[in-house]
Amino acid sequence: MGIENLVNQAKAAVSGREEQAKDAIDKAAEAVKSRTSDGHDAKIDSVVEKAKNYLDEQKKQ
Repeated sequence: MGIENLVNQAKAAVSGREEQAKDAIDKAAEAVKSRTSDGHDAKIDSVVEKAKNYLDEQKKQ
């Protein structure tokens, strides 16, 4: 199974459930932040924001 196949399966799984996916991303980010130093928070927030933007873009397509 190639990476393209995995990406397509992930898109299909999230399609129509973007808000639930965003909530899961937030929970995962909080879990990571609780286990890392505060110096990493900005980077984690940046990744979360990019992931949410990606979900929004996919929803438009």
